[in-house]
Amino acid sequence: MFERIKEDIKSVYHRDPSARNNFEVLTLYPGLHAIWWHRFANKLWQKNWKWLARAIMTFSRFLTGIEIHPGATIGRRFFIDHGLGVVIGETAEIGDDCMLYHGVTLGGTSLEKGKRHPTLKNNVVIGAGAKILGPVVLNDNAKVGGNAVVVKDVSADATVIGIPAREASETDPTAKHNFQAFGVSSDQIDPLVVAIQNMVEHSNALEHQLQGLKKQLKEQGIETKDVEIPELDCPGIISKEESN
Repeated sequence: MFERIKEDIKSVYHRDPSARNNFEVLTLYPGLHAIWWHRFANKLWQKNWKWLARAIMTFSRFLTGIEIHPGATIGRRFFIDHGLGVVIGETAEIGDDCMLYHGVTLGGTSLEKGKRHPTLKNNVVIGAGAKILGPVVLNDNAKVGGNAVVVKDVSADATVIGIPAREASETDPTAKHNFQAFGVSSDQIDPLVVAIQNMVEHSNALEHQLQGLKKQLKEQGIETKDVEIPELDCPGIISKEESN
């Protein structure tokens, strides 16, 4: 037990530059306290002392602001930074060297019994306010940006951002190998933004070509007028007359 506690304290120094000494980490880091309470409650849960296990974690939530179900499976060197508002469900599975920031939810989307919470493999980082919902799998070294909502599996070494979460690309190919606080960096590019930019550029190019065609027709003595384009009869689209 004491070896695990020493290991937990060392992991804090790797993740939090504000950690100054062991006494401070032992007494003032609620993320560690919640994990230690969970280890004790989890043993009781496995021995079928379920009410007592839930009671202990309810007391832990009162002290730390972090809610971890005693049935959750948590690996080694797990660290919760700040911690307030973190919720980890009953069937959640967390691997080694994972890190969560405040406001993260590992939640379920089903009322059925069985596996209904996320699985985090090793070295996963989840940014503040992110929601990981359902029995999805976040593979090794995956990173989730702040406030993202993940409802699908995330491949290894990938970074996902947005609602719903989608994989971001990196302008710097070496960035994914560096630690990224809150799961994001300034080098990441949202693929949705890239798609919109491409559409705008394509629209501008078409407009430029159209103006060139009108100029050539005018030089040939052919006058062009702005043609009124009839509205298409597409289901689900409200016409101007209907909207008025």
